Amino acid sequence: MKCRHCETELTLPLIDLGAAPPSNAYLTQQTLHAPEKYFPLRVLVCTECWLVQTEDYAGADELFSADYAYFSSFSTTWLQHAEQYVADMAARFDLNADSHIVEVAANDGYLLQYAQARNIPCLGVEPTTSTANAARAKGIEIVEAFFGVTLAERLVAQGKQADLTAANNVLAHVPDINDFVAGFSVLLKPSGVATFEFPHVLQLVCENQFDTIYHEHYSYLSLTAVQRIFEHNGLSVFDVEKLPTHGGSLRVYAQRSDLGAHEISQNVADFLSVEAMAGVTAPEFYNGFQSKADQVKNDFLSFLIEAKRTGKTVAGYGAAAKGNTLLNYAGIRPDLLPYVVDRNPAKQDKFLPGCRIPVLAEEQLKQTRPDYVVILPWNLRTEVIEQLAYIREWGGQFVTAVPSLKIS
Repeated sequence: MKCRHCETELTLPLIDLGAAPPSNAYLTQQTLHAPEKYFPLRVLVCTECWLVQTEDYAGADELFSADYAYFSSFSTTWLQHAEQYVADMAARFDLNADSHIVEVAANDGYLLQYAQARNIPCLGVEPTTSTANAARAKGIEIVEAFFGVTLAERLVAQGKQADLTAANNVLAHVPDINDFVAGFSVLLKPSGVATFEFPHVLQLVCENQFDTIYHEHYSYLSLTAVQRIFEHNGLSVFDVEKLPTHGGSLRVYAQRSDLGAHEISQNVADFLSVEAMAGVTAPEFYNGFQSKADQVKNDFLSFLIEAKRTGKTVAGYGAAAKGNTLLNYAGIRPDLLPYVVDRNPAKQDKFLPGCRIPVLAEEQLKQTRPDYVVILPWNLRTEVIEQLAYIREWGGQFVTAVPSLKIS
């Protein structure tokens, strides 16, 4: 396989997680009786541009179907993050009723609703019908399509150039990363700003966050790789900041390379230096990741087996993609984890892909009173523990498996 960005032949492995179905391909009672399509889940590192990427197997149309079940608005901390983002961007770039915000991967309108509340004109781009319809129900204009140069040119022709574009947790999801990034250089006004948020590969490797690897994530990004990809596609990075979201993310600010209206912050050089010192641009940095993931898998599996052996009951919380990666890699089935609860009605009464564990409403916890609740979206640990504090009433404990097994 060749690198998605620079077409260098890929030879450096990061991890092999076996084979699994797409992490958001939830099963219904009907599809439960049909075979599932599994794809190998291997990740390689480009030693030329240092883009970390999955091997090519599944197309975007197979991963992001019309009934895609990930809705951003079910996390209160993520909503708070989105509201603060809009407030910060409005203040920093003087956005008002004469401005125009375009969000790519607008999902269910979780972010643009706050732009609307400030009377800032906005438009969302969202390819999945289920979430696009949820955004429309909030009164947000949505273009239901995948983003790239062709769509950007169409929007510009319609007079919809952007003062600000937001792309949160989507840069990793695109198979043609060059066309995707180039679309922003087309869509931006001369002084426009594009922001991108994505989990930082430095954190992924250092914190053993292997469960954030799944087919929908084609890329695992460093600032080093992103800066190179942007420069190749008409954007220049002028600022970057670290975020606590998704286990450690970066927010990158970019502008059109042909104009450079914004001064370049010292943050850019500082973050590149941090990555270089950590070894992101050296093959040795990526060695040993497989064995650390195997340790997490083995410890979690041992915990579940011991719980069953001693008569303890276990339930899961959060039908998250990262949880599906962990469960399928560990070979966990309903005999060890009978059910997972989730607040999202679009996931309830379905089954997790591969492991086929049923997804139920949160009320199930109060009915069955499990001894342990495994928080699969460990990045939301604090939020979930507050939300489920009532399990302490019967002596219940919380469990996370990543970056290492923790029971509290």
